[in-house]
Amino acid sequence: MVHTSLKNKNLCKIRTITSFLTLNQDKSTWEETIRKAASFGGNLAQTFNAQGYQVQSIRIVTNAFGEYLDTSSLASALKDMRVLSDVLKSPSMPNFRIRFAIGEAKTSNEIAILPELINAYGDICNACVNVGVDELGIPDKELTLHCAQAVVEIGKITERGEGNFNFTINYNCKPLIPYFPASYHNSSDENCFALGLETPDLLVAALKCLEKEPNHNSKMQQSYAIMRDALQYHISTIVAITTTYKHPYKTKFAGIDTSAAPSKNCSSMIDVYKLLGVPFFGASGTLEASALLTKVFKAQKGCELIGFSGLMLAVIEDSGLAASASQGEFDIRALLQYSAVCGIGLDTVPIEGDTTAQKIADICSDTGTLAFRLNKPLTVRLFPIQNLKAGEITHFESDDLCNSAVLMVP
Repeated sequence: MVHTSLKNKNLCKIRTITSFLTLNQDKSTWEETIRKAASFGGNLAQTFNAQGYQVQSIRIVTNAFGEYLDTSSLASALKDMRVLSDVLKSPSMPNFRIRFAIGEAKTSNEIAILPELINAYGDICNACVNVGVDELGIPDKELTLHCAQAVVEIGKITERGEGNFNFTINYNCKPLIPYFPASYHNSSDENCFALGLETPDLLVAALKCLEKEPNHNSKMQQSYAIMRDALQYHISTIVAITTTYKHPYKTKFAGIDTSAAPSKNCSSMIDVYKLLGVPFFGASGTLEASALLTKVFKAQKGCELIGFSGLMLAVIEDSGLAASASQGEFDIRALLQYSAVCGIGLDTVPIEGDTTAQKIADICSDTGTLAFRLNKPLTVRLFPIQNLKAGEITHFESDDLCNSAVLMVP
């Protein structure tokens, strides 16, 4: 039985309605294909809003950009990105902001031009690279190094290094992740859509409903049950709205990423840890609490669980985590350790501006090894911040990012 207060739909926001579609080299088809997906997403958002659920963003993800952009040179790729940008600004598009991901980069050439594409087109140029492993389970180091070199270059040429918000390195990640920039779509798959949630407010409210319990194991069991059931209530309601919704451009419903997906505009995951009895994020007990939270997200039923569907620890998207980093309460090694039981890896972590591409590639390889050995999706999204050393504070201006202390890559 879910407590009445936890049925409040303001506690469970829909971070994204994400459509996955395929574009081809015939640019004359782009506008209609994108318009249909945007129209569907916008109208579904209105339906959710009418039912009391706030939708924060409409997103579109394509197949690998090398399949429809001319990547033979940087100039030709920039020219095609201009066409795409004009399409997204066309009067035929719905009158709301559309976040856009151009899918994955598959070659070293495509990775090499990404920094300039991201610098020029930012929020419509979200992209990822999927790195595999060999027969020994060792991540492709050459490909990882190309990615690390792109991370370094993006840090140099974009304002305050914020361009790395739009690029991630994926390990063992399947398609149809609704969150950016790890999202990608295979052109061999049918067009579809997925949902991603923002639920830290719900988790905090659930834990506050519990009475004090001196026995640790009993407390953890009760905490798990109340968070699981509160989240399940909203997911069941959201799935019911989604499946009954009719629209001429509705595609297959692929599922929900049940991750909490914190942001700077909701409760911090730090609040959740404290309510679970962890004195601060990074203290003893953090790993145990992380494992419990992951079980909450994995326990949801009634729809396909896609993407990460696990605990997200995005350092500079979560005001509490950013503050905790500034207080020196955890480091990159701790984040990597917690990734063994949660769901995302090293996400939005500010690092020293002079960190070499080789050192970035090495920590990426550690993350990739963990991802494939434990068969879980992990990503790396690092922000080298020019002229800053470990412990110094960033000065981001993006509405999406919190300022935090820079961490050192060991």
